Amino acid sequence: MELGRMDENDWKYHGEGNKSLVVSHVQHCRVLRLLKYPAEDSENPPQTAEQAFRQIQNIVDFSSNVMSSLLGDKVVHSGEVVRLPLEFVRQLSIKIQHQRPAWRCDKVMDIYSGCALCLPNLTSPTLHQPTPPAPPLCIEIKPKCGFLPSPKHVSKDIKTRVCRYCMHQHYKVANGKWKRRSLYCPLDLFSGNRQRMHFAIRHLIEEPQNNLKVFKGGQCIYSSKEGSNESPDMNSLLHHLRPYFLHGNNRINGHMTTKAVLNDVIQ
Repeated sequence: MELGRMDENDWKYHGEGNKSLVVSHVQHCRVLRLLKYPAEDSENPPQTAEQAFRQIQNIVDFSSNVMSSLLGDKVVHSGEVVRLPLEFVRQLSIKIQHQRPAWRCDKVMDIYSGCALCLPNLTSPTLHQPTPPAPPLCIEIKPKCGFLPSPKHVSKDIKTRVCRYCMHQHYKVANGKWKRRSLYCPLDLFSGNRQRMHFAIRHLIEEPQNNLKVFKGGQCIYSSKEGSNESPDMNSLLHHLRPYFLHGNNRINGHMTTKAVLNDVIQ
């Protein structure tokens, strides 16, 4: 990938969060993570190019120096900061704008600094590996904050008893961002208790919101759409996943029940 010869048509919208937006290359297993800022600042960027570079470099440094030591170098991809041609970034912003969720458009992509974080696209198979017998699966989880704060750091006592995610669920449903409250709780996922962890992942699958996505061969096959009245089709997901778990112990006459597939996925 030559940074000096970038073409916006080689990239597609992949997703975004509160602070950054991600695009993926259509041929190479690479993604670019670009910063976002409030739409009212679109004519007056809130920071210089060097400040943007340092902000992204801090993300790389944290991943390299903290997360790698906790989880291991083999499973942490820190990426690198890259400088992109400004015209490419501006054209890319125009190209993907119509693909963005409407409720995310209160913020705009940074088109002034030319800085981005380049990372491997873990939702797609790597090109140098032989073609596997089945398309690779990627399950993306955004677990959120898995602990309760100390009383001396919060102003209200309830924050020491109810996790931030669960409180936000009530707020988001009341404001119409989500139609249903998720029963997922990050405290369960991080508890170390096998039953609580099982419940946490089951609730993520039942109501994924923007905390769980499943990719098959690089294509998203399971997620939630903000504001939709429809629940994601879990039966369709399990139909996709059944072939990956046919060699387990939960088969009945060579056929896995839906419950067995779900349990194997969670395990």
